[in-house]
Amino acid sequence: MSKIILASKSKVRKDILDSNNIDCEVIPSNVDEDSIKISLINENASPEIISKNLAELKANKISSKFRDHLVLGADSVIDLQGNIISKPGDRKKALNILKELNNKSHYLISSVCISKNGKMIWNYTDKAKLTMKNFSLKELEIYLSKISDETLYAYNVYQIEGIGKTLFSTIEGDKDTIMGLPIKKIKEYLINYN
Repeated sequence: MSKIILASKSKVRKDILDSNNIDCEVIPSNVDEDSIKISLINENASPEIISKNLAELKANKISSKFRDHLVLGADSVIDLQGNIISKPGDRKKALNILKELNNKSHYLISSVCISKNGKMIWNYTDKAKLTMKNFSLKELEIYLSKISDETLYAYNVYQIEGIGKTLFSTIEGDKDTIMGLPIKKIKEYLINYN
């Protein structure tokens, strides 16, 4: 398979690519996700469209600088009853997010996009449904106290491959989608691309 550029500083996404023997170089896109999200929400864009557009913007930005390279952009959003939940900026916001998700089902939507020469040539969006158990405020605070800052800000408020799995009564969907990179579809595309 071709070497690709990953337009993300996500360690988890890089680890998924590495464990699937996909050679990649990391060049973060550093797009202003929050302002783009706000703009798309104001246009009544669906959570799927928001996730796809952010993945595409990230890939296209790096792809326009590195001609003839395949660039992979990715984005994940939490959709709680039609409302987008963004990554927390601090621990207080993280606790508020957990309180919002508590005892409810939500969707985690992950989009990936491959661009070449500044244009998207392939994309895929998948979603998983997660139902959180009912926790007391004290239990949520104890959970948060066990999570490092790096983990908290990188993985939204739960780290599904670690302690975060204990938050949920049911998880329906692809584990790689929940971790932010539906790798099976990416591999299918890259194999057929060569």
